[in-house]
Amino acid sequence: MSVVIVGVYTFPSYIGSRVGFRSTSQTIVTSLFESSIAPFIVIIHKGIEQPTMATARWREAEREHTDAVIGRDTLAEMFEGAAQRNAERDAQLYKTDCYERTLPAVETPGTESGRYRTLTYAEMRESVRHLAAGFRELGTSADDRVGIFANTRMEWAQTDFALLAAGGVVTTVYTESSPQQVRYLLGDPDAVGVVVENGDLLDRVLEVEDDLDLEFIVAMDEVYGHGNREDIYTLGEVARLGAAAFEESAYREWLEARDPDDLATLIYTSGTTGKPKGVKLTHWNLRSNVNQTRKRIGPRPDKPADVPTLDSGTRTISVLPLAHVFERTAGHFLMFASGATVGYAESPDTIPEDINKIRPQTGTSVPRIYERIFDRMRDTAGETATKQRVFEWSIDVARSYARADSPGPLLRAKHRLADYLVYESVRSRLGGNVEFMVSGGGSLSPELAELFLGMGLPILEGYGLTETSPVVSVNPPEDVRPGTLGPPVADVETRLDTELVTDEEFPDAEGEVGELQVTGPNVYPGYWERPEDTDRVFTDDGWFRTGDIIERTDDGYLIYRDRMKQILVLDTGKNVAPGRIENEFATSDRIEQIMAVGDGQKFVSALIAPNFERLEAWADREGIDLPADRERLCEDERVREWIGEEVERVNRRLEPVEQVKQFRLTPEEWTPQNELLTPSMKKKRRTILQRFNDQVEDIYEE
Repeated sequence: MSVVIVGVYTFPSYIGSRVGFRSTSQTIVTSLFESSIAPFIVIIHKGIEQPTMATARWREAEREHTDAVIGRDTLAEMFEGAAQRNAERDAQLYKTDCYERTLPAVETPGTESGRYRTLTYAEMRESVRHLAAGFRELGTSADDRVGIFANTRMEWAQTDFALLAAGGVVTTVYTESSPQQVRYLLGDPDAVGVVVENGDLLDRVLEVEDDLDLEFIVAMDEVYGHGNREDIYTLGEVARLGAAAFEESAYREWLEARDPDDLATLIYTSGTTGKPKGVKLTHWNLRSNVNQTRKRIGPRPDKPADVPTLDSGTRTISVLPLAHVFERTAGHFLMFASGATVGYAESPDTIPEDINKIRPQTGTSVPRIYERIFDRMRDTAGETATKQRVFEWSIDVARSYARADSPGPLLRAKHRLADYLVYESVRSRLGGNVEFMVSGGGSLSPELAELFLGMGLPILEGYGLTETSPVVSVNPPEDVRPGTLGPPVADVETRLDTELVTDEEFPDAEGEVGELQVTGPNVYPGYWERPEDTDRVFTDDGWFRTGDIIERTDDGYLIYRDRMKQILVLDTGKNVAPGRIENEFATSDRIEQIMAVGDGQKFVSALIAPNFERLEAWADREGIDLPADRERLCEDERVREWIGEEVERVNRRLEPVEQVKQFRLTPEEWTPQNELLTPSMKKKRRTILQRFNDQVEDIYEE
């Protein structure tokens, strides 16, 4: 056997071989490797840095980096600067004829329904300025709290910047909020006004307005039946009022009167553990987090040219609630500061259609959405048994490719074939331009992250809380590591309190494990009028206690383990983290949702919402006649056996103490609408336990 030494080359980055970021020399070697020039080729690797050295190098470059986007100003000034730099670029993409919009000049008669139109930064700035002047005419002044009660859309973004420019403090209300919740979320901060989306949300405000002290109500869309109310306006009326009154000198004075340390917004916690608390975030809290995330995923001189970055002209899709801090910072403030183009999905139901019209390069979402994307991929591929086998094979190839630091020729050949058969069509259904996506607001299954990475769709998983504005850490595009949260962003310091966690709780951990504590400019000053709650979550030396159990690797990457309050303490003395168990079911085709339970009991059990579509398809194939009533269906032994097979399959990957010994099925999917999930798609564990308490008691009575 002859041996040919081809020469020397280096990988451009840790992730280079995984997602196809190849240097010219690597491509040449790859081509030779795949040819028949020699029966065997030896490749000499030169200068491949150890991960800790490479990480230290780019993190130092990140800390020192600055550009025109990074600064210390208010959010309104930040937007003005971005609009000045990007005046002729597209700022917003909005869908026509899906709302009864009232903003001037956003739609014209005869506009084709369902297509996307653009607003440039210059046009968006003009609208924001007029709205700011309009809100001033309505009486808004410095530090007045004004609520936004609407779905994510173009008008939400403009209203946010307008209120901030007018000196107001924006308090957010989720559209799923009941009238009683609306009363609390507007009453607790003493809001002087509220901007609602439409007549339905207006009615919820009017139902409780006697308990509020509102000076004005503004509706984004046309509303009817309130013509005699002088305190109810449309957003278009506010814009026209502002256009007539606008003076640039006065506008500049409003901006200059605000300080970065002034309060910018109140974002109420989701209430998974009790009554929502108003998190106070200053302009600098949010602005500093824009700086930090910009340094991580924006362009830098040290980044290889083929590493994707977020910059002016990048097109993104906005699907999460802007009332949530994750979308507000990562999908809104960061995007507009960078000069990106933000396209707004009409609704969760239209995302598949809208994403193909927007054709984004990036976007932010929560793990539940990525699980849904995977489910849709699998359903589309499963039309025949042959297609299903090809799809399952392609999944294995993608994960193997993502795990390989340097894929061999056989794996590369498999990957090219899988790309042709499966991955290319998946990317096409996501618009065909996605370079990377960002995941936050919960723990993403490592297997799912590996799958998307191997398919050429990197997901940068990150970590944060409302109290940290929110980003504490996120994977860098040049060094994506599935199953981790990335290293902390610049100017954020972290430490672990290891005394609160025992070694037996996480026997597979290779790094240090403890409660994560954080300090930095993005950490909030406290809760709105709740000093006792504020004191409780800060250490004596001023570090914020996150309440999350985190593992830290040798080179500083964070790995989410679980929420401290969610750890199941079995009566055997064993502590079990439910998050790890639940993540193992993330790609199950039979189980839609699962929640591990068993605190104070002898063993772990679970509440499971089945994938009813898959269940019905299985029953049709097998000729099984199932009950139409879902309550009875969940008690059917054939259904329980079908789910049980999946539980047993996953149990083989779990430690004995983690294995699900019993389960009960729930007859409904868990959603924000039935109040079993928060608006940001997190499980309301306490509510789920209360709703299905009989099933849990039944498990342990047996």
